[in-house]
Amino acid sequence: MLPIADRWFEIQKIDDDITLLWEPHVIPLMRCNIWHVRGRDRDLMIDTGMGIASLKEAAKHLLDKPVTAVATHTHADHIGGHCEFENCLVHRDEAHNLKKPSEKGTLLYSDFSNEEVIKIRVAGYAIDGDLITALPHAGYDLRSYKIKPAPVTEIVEEGDTVDIGNRRFEVLHLPGHSPGSLGLWEAATGTLFSGDALYDGPLLDEIDGADIPTYVTTMKRLRELPVRVVHAGHDPSFGRERLVELCDAYLAKRA
Repeated sequence: MLPIADRWFEIQKIDDDITLLWEPHVIPLMRCNIWHVRGRDRDLMIDTGMGIASLKEAAKHLLDKPVTAVATHTHADHIGGHCEFENCLVHRDEAHNLKKPSEKGTLLYSDFSNEEVIKIRVAGYAIDGDLITALPHAGYDLRSYKIKPAPVTEIVEEGDTVDIGNRRFEVLHLPGHSPGSLGLWEAATGTLFSGDALYDGPLLDEIDGADIPTYVTTMKRLRELPVRVVHAGHDPSFGRERLVELCDAYLAKRA
């Protein structure tokens, strides 16, 4: 018997252009950071959460121009709300997963195999129950959850540019966590949206689609990036000093 949430999303303004949204009633393993970036000509919604409740409705006060929903990768916790947006951007290597999600998606602990649970716990995440701790509304059935297909209107690769009028981001291909993981890098401000390639928490490199040697190469690349701030796919944002610490810790672990 789960309680009914008063609201599904929490929202925090980071600066004049960037707003963070997240789903507090989703367990940390699946609670992704959703970044709204305001531009002169269009806005970005970098990742969209689980899709349990309407992100577009929760963020309507932010959305006053065309929006591109960016998929830093296509795991369920990052693309659940993409289906609500007309324009969606994804790396070439995972475009098919956005059009026709291969990940079934589940909120039920009982759907995880013992092997999957062990891997998650060994990585550093607690999982001992269903993936949400409240219901978005009365009568919500956890078994009804699924990832819906989303339109793919922009396929990108390494070196492409995402231009929103007054800000320009370079697409970085950052595979390892998944084949088509990408980051958005704004050299002018030293700002990196890193998705799940790097965040200040337990990194998952032994799940389906992950590749440790490739991840090592990505970490070496990220370590040399002259960042000022990293807005990641999970957990708090951090600066260059912490980026180096995280990269070094990963490289030492996988040496």
